[in-house]
Amino acid sequence: MNIEAFRDYCLTKKGVTESFPFDEQTLVFKVMGKMFALCGLERNPLAINLKCDPEWAVELREEYDGLIIAGYHMSKKHWNTVQLEANIPNELIIKLIDHSYDLVVKGLTKKIQMELKEL
Repeated sequence: MNIEAFRDYCLTKKGVTESFPFDEQTLVFKVMGKMFALCGLERNPLAINLKCDPEWAVELREEYDGLIIAGYHMSKKHWNTVQLEANIPNELIIKLIDHSYDLVVKGLTKKIQMELKEL
């Protein structure tokens, strides 16, 4: 998956905004103000950080050794860094984006979850 496809897919999710809150090179996607994906545009190879269930995160790191690693500059338990343009199927990357989005939505207050549903 390339950066354009990653960006386009993230923006299809309900309640998502994109911004550069840290610097001009780190693209961040938030759902209702909470981060679920980010990408350091200057990184080579291009990689994204996604939130992940801790047990599944470990499994993914073992299966995709070197291509999915503990979150770069993130909580190593809850975030993975995923190489975008590597031998990882696009279907899996989409599943990981969805999983990250869903985890963040699940952690929102009930009030904000209701606001999201109404969008």
